[in-house]
Amino acid sequence: MTIDEQLSSIKTTQAASDLPVLDLETTGQIRVYPRSVQHVDGMSLFMGREGDGKSLFLFYRDMGSRYAGLFHAESTKEIETGILSRCPLTHQNADAVRQMLDFTRPILIGLDTSIGLGDRLGLANPGHLQAVEGTDIRPVLAQQSIRELERTERTPEEVMDAATWAVLQEGYEGGFGSDADHLKTPEHIDLMMQAGFTMFTIDPGDHVVNEADSLPVGELDVTGLAWDVLEDTPEHFSSRYADRKLPVSARLTLEPTEEDVLRALVKYGNVLIHTVKMAGYLHERYPDSPTELELSVDETESVTSPFEHFMVVNELKRLGIELVSLAPRFVGDFEKGIDYKGDLELFKEEFLKHVDIAEHLGPYKISFHSGSDKFQVYELVGSLGEGRIHVKTAGTSYLEALRTVALVDPQFFREILDFSRGLYDTEKRTYHVSADPGKVRPSDGYADEELTELFDQDDARQVLHVTFGRVLTEKDPAGNYIFRERLAALLQHHEEEHYDILRRHFRRHIEPFIQ
Repeated sequence: MTIDEQLSSIKTTQAASDLPVLDLETTGQIRVYPRSVQHVDGMSLFMGREGDGKSLFLFYRDMGSRYAGLFHAESTKEIETGILSRCPLTHQNADAVRQMLDFTRPILIGLDTSIGLGDRLGLANPGHLQAVEGTDIRPVLAQQSIRELERTERTPEEVMDAATWAVLQEGYEGGFGSDADHLKTPEHIDLMMQAGFTMFTIDPGDHVVNEADSLPVGELDVTGLAWDVLEDTPEHFSSRYADRKLPVSARLTLEPTEEDVLRALVKYGNVLIHTVKMAGYLHERYPDSPTELELSVDETESVTSPFEHFMVVNELKRLGIELVSLAPRFVGDFEKGIDYKGDLELFKEEFLKHVDIAEHLGPYKISFHSGSDKFQVYELVGSLGEGRIHVKTAGTSYLEALRTVALVDPQFFREILDFSRGLYDTEKRTYHVSADPGKVRPSDGYADEELTELFDQDDARQVLHVTFGRVLTEKDPAGNYIFRERLAALLQHHEEEHYDILRRHFRRHIEPFIQ
């Protein structure tokens, strides 16, 4: 069979494992990812493996192909009546793929139900796509916060490229989003915009005054706010809300007192100002770029009340700023890497109020940050069938990578576990966690078959979760990574086991929302 005939046959292959083989008489065999096979402008391209190394391959007959010059090839050979090039998975080549294939570029997701799928290693997105396959859930693949970029020593371009390669590998043409997460400065916006991100999550958490809930009334002062940015005065602001009935829905009418308004303004006034400045910078600096905006106030101590939610969004709307989603600070605890802690009935009551406000002032989505593994919440919310939902996950994919390691190489996992135990108290400081590291024994205290059981224990999950940055960046005295490259190599060698674990784990996240 010719190469063209073999590729046409391979493209119809549905098996996820035992990759089909492209047999080249003169150069050996390439195991091909069948869904990656594409034909554009006389060129065939596909992703494949030679040994454990993954590459992009191009096959074309005309050196004058308008796309051939976009790629950097490690090797080029004349085969049959054409040319076969092997290209590394570099930024240049990912960018060339994005120029060729529309579906490998991120889009605006809008109000569709969606899940953010942060990938700290750059190896999990194919498993994520397999999890959402056949559903109406929209994936947000390229998702990384500035904090995570710093801790993993990755660039926004690397995050975007990993998503592009995953989409090509899986042949996923349903459209994926890209979330520049937890942005705090205009420089953060620039950094992520240059890499092609489309969703921008503003994080004004540093500007929340958590003490406003309990301060004496006499200490609630709003005269120092930048009222010019808000295009308002304290008197006019108060008159819009204080001692008024604010009908939201048939089941919700807000009736804030003057004190309620004052406390809300002290608490979130600078949040409004910061958000206005950030949104203004985004739209003025990049007026022709398609963008959607999320606001996140989830990582704060003080719960976002329904009136505070209403006030913040109503003021943004007055100032011409539209949101695609809002992440409030819900009642209860959304700790990293474990299920919800709190009163589910109370959560239900407050969630429905937030939904009504989002429908009344938007519509926009309610976003669940620290959304990894909040299975009780998702079962509840899914059963209600109300509201537009975005779920944001990140750390749980790293944990599933470690679960894979524990399964296929217990000794290597023991090294990571002991390293992480010693770092938890230092690394937990910027995360909402409550693990007791004393409940996680040294690795020699577990039999091999017990290691995977650690991923069902809250304390172990959080110890492993918050130490990801050090695991991925720690080097020995010679400057070599201690874990990072070994971890990547193991996951690539056991690729299908890794994908299978991810697929099963993320189906638990999305099944409550499948229509």
